[in-house]
Amino acid sequence: MIPQHIICTLRRGVRCWQHRSVLGTGLRLEALDFRSVRFRSTSPGPVRSMEEILTRVVVPLPTYETREKSPPPPESNSVEFMHFYRSLEKEEKSQLLAKLSHDFGVDHKGVSELAGKLLDTQQRDLATVLQVEDRLRYSLTPRYKQLLNHISRVESGVKFLVDLRADLLEIISPKTSDSPHIRDLNGTLKSLLSEWFSVGLLHLERITWQSPCEILQKISQYEAVHPVRNWTDIKRRVGPYRRCYAFTHAAMPGEPLVVLHVALTEDISDNIQSIVREFATLDSEEDVNKVNTAVFYSISSTQAGLQGVELGNVLIKRVVRELQSEFPHMSQFSSLSPIPGFSSWLQGLLSQHRKEGRVELLTDCEWRKVADVTNTTPDTNTLDALRKLISTGDWTRSERLVHILEPALMRLCAWYLYGEKRRGYALNPVANFHLQNGATMWRLNWHADTSPRGVANSCGIMVNYRYFLQETTSNSAAYMHNKVITATEQVLGLVSQFQKNSKL
Repeated sequence: MIPQHIICTLRRGVRCWQHRSVLGTGLRLEALDFRSVRFRSTSPGPVRSMEEILTRVVVPLPTYETREKSPPPPESNSVEFMHFYRSLEKEEKSQLLAKLSHDFGVDHKGVSELAGKLLDTQQRDLATVLQVEDRLRYSLTPRYKQLLNHISRVESGVKFLVDLRADLLEIISPKTSDSPHIRDLNGTLKSLLSEWFSVGLLHLERITWQSPCEILQKISQYEAVHPVRNWTDIKRRVGPYRRCYAFTHAAMPGEPLVVLHVALTEDISDNIQSIVREFATLDSEEDVNKVNTAVFYSISSTQAGLQGVELGNVLIKRVVRELQSEFPHMSQFSSLSPIPGFSSWLQGLLSQHRKEGRVELLTDCEWRKVADVTNTTPDTNTLDALRKLISTGDWTRSERLVHILEPALMRLCAWYLYGEKRRGYALNPVANFHLQNGATMWRLNWHADTSPRGVANSCGIMVNYRYFLQETTSNSAAYMHNKVITATEQVLGLVSQFQKNSKL
């Protein structure tokens, strides 16, 4: 335990730290003079700089011989670093992390020497080679890894590190920094978080109307797919014919990590309105005979710092087992997923075709019909009118336009999901997530989300990714190893129509 007077002194000091001067604004180390970044305290004591703080709290890596015998640094080191970091402004945090990753990482000279020694011992006995390899492996441990490990053991330390990684991810975005040291720090922290948040350490919790108010409020705030409108709305989403599950962790009590909303239905839903806007069964009793299908209609990761740590796919598998236990006769499992990015991709495609004078996206007949409705000539004027209609969503107000554009938008959306790739995998992040889990791209649904958000993001189209439980393992392997997307005839037929019309 930390003596109370030390904690009080730390808190008093943290409240008084103020930024005096920062030279340079970039993250490139040659442009920064960290010794000039100092923080003045109005209480008695020395003025503290980033360098002084880091030198004190990041202890040297123990020697190989003493690695298991060295006592851990005092807990106050971790507490001091956490308070200090939280007191900084955004730019100052970036500078501190840049210095931490650069000056307190791996001893590259020592690694090079051991690597040379390993080459020299290749003709020696196996025991000697293995010992040198172990020394080399240990030497690749960055000094700051010890600090991260020690922070994880203090109260609220794991949550602090999750938030710190969120800051790192923002820093290493392509437009901000290309520092290899920052990226290495991020990789080290991600690896640690993956261990701390492994499946065996996660707790599956069903959220109900009887759950603590704080949890229900956080579930509402974190909902990223279909925003919760009010308390009646959240009551509906955790009530009859609905299930809400979340992963929690002992180190972050009361904090849902990833949340999955499920609708219990007779068949696979083809529109979201029937799920999130239906209140007829708010206080009714569930009829088990009406429950044959589980529709996963929203999954939200709540912690930006856990990006890349597999939680959502594990949550779906755990929830499937829970539902099978509760409803042994349940036979269908599917998502009803949004298609974020489709409208923006389509706008880019229309702009590209406008510049190139191409009109293959629609058939001649479709162009003439659009021109007739928009009172334009079937050329670039009609294309410009279509771009504006899709940008504003005004096309949804005309039943005639909705009917005309349905076949074109459906085949374009099918191609976006199935054919547009990044490094061989689906460009759309939601598609990539479900396909990695082994789901089948099962059905595109027209007019499935008529909310302003749904129209703006995907022209109101949604997609079902169906989980055939006997096929998920083979589907996942085919996608991950061979980049093969498993899809139904409906999807493949729409893709074929797009290719034929676009002459691909």
